[in-house]
Amino acid sequence: MKTIDQLLSEGVAGKRVFVRADLNVPLDGTTITDDGRIRAVLPTVKALLAADAKVVVASHLGRPKGAPDPAFSLLPAAERLGELLGAPVAFAQDTVGPAAHDAVNGLEPGQVAVIENLRFNAGETSKDDTERGEFADQLAALADVYVGDGFGAVHRKHASVFDLPARLPHYAGYLIATEVGVLKKLTSDVKRPYAVVLGGAKVSDKLGVIDHLLEKADRILIGGGMAYTFLKALGHEVGISLLQEDQVPVVLEYLERAKAKGVEFVLPVDVLVSTEFPDLKGKTPANPTTVAADAIPADQEGLDIGPETRKLYASKLADAETVFWNGPMGVFEHPDYAEGTKAVAQALLDSPAFTVVGGGDSAAAVRILGFDENAFGHISTGGGASLEYLEGKTLPGLAALEG
Repeated sequence: MKTIDQLLSEGVAGKRVFVRADLNVPLDGTTITDDGRIRAVLPTVKALLAADAKVVVASHLGRPKGAPDPAFSLLPAAERLGELLGAPVAFAQDTVGPAAHDAVNGLEPGQVAVIENLRFNAGETSKDDTERGEFADQLAALADVYVGDGFGAVHRKHASVFDLPARLPHYAGYLIATEVGVLKKLTSDVKRPYAVVLGGAKVSDKLGVIDHLLEKADRILIGGGMAYTFLKALGHEVGISLLQEDQVPVVLEYLERAKAKGVEFVLPVDVLVSTEFPDLKGKTPANPTTVAADAIPADQEGLDIGPETRKLYASKLADAETVFWNGPMGVFEHPDYAEGTKAVAQALLDSPAFTVVGGGDSAAAVRILGFDENAFGHISTGGGASLEYLEGKTLPGLAALEG
């Protein structure tokens, strides 16, 4: 895989460089609530601008239906990019139409433009190779060189991620190079003990990575909504907690495999419960009750790991040499259910281990809950991409950069 350093050594002055970034930031209306993904692409963009390239930044945002939708416009992200760069950023109100060509043609060396949400064009996400290829051809007309730096999208076989690199000289940006380097530390020559913390809503989202990590990890800690499927598999009452009943047999099999392989599976010993899901807008007090994990009332819902589980998990991370964490321990967006996720984050900071926060809600939680993200070994910008890499899957965007 050729990197941006090789590109810079070859010279890019005056060249149009298409940077496929991941500016898929969370929005409250038009207000960005977490700009971490924008900041993650800054090293690549700044290096190209310093080398007098004409930089064209492109990304998706959300899931529009292949047509323009103001709710998913990249304009707020473009404006924030300009603020972080301290320089004007041109914004094109289309992807490959007249506005995009005008914005790119108007660039001087050392300037940057952002084109509108790639998913406003159905060709970006099409499963039809021809339709995707036609859109990639149109994107290629905007650039001389391609730099892939949207790690959060490399597991997608999309036009700007998979097809476009085949049409232009292509290089990996600093973010992708860093992400791949970190993930290799989790898959080869791992320093042990190797602990994995998995949370989030659905156990089905994590089955592949659990299956793969049973061959690599020394212990696996489970929290979040997915924990209740594990507790159910052990025969416990889980009340009205989030449950994927159809996954119980698979979970039971994993627990048995882990025991046979000597992999320690750690499940909650107590949980915070309530009769209703908390108000995440007004954040009115929820007043949860703490109960043993095997004594959840039939009319109540588990919404966070309890205080004894927090202590247990911290102890299981204290002597680790490598830790990968993906998924919150509870409904961290509400203060009454944030302590479990806070406890895991703090345990990672207290551990001498090489710590990786696997993107998605975990990365958002670290920032929202006020932790210094620089204190962690690495915070990934791609939750889904990180998980698929750890599953051993071939990621289309990385394969395209290696081709």
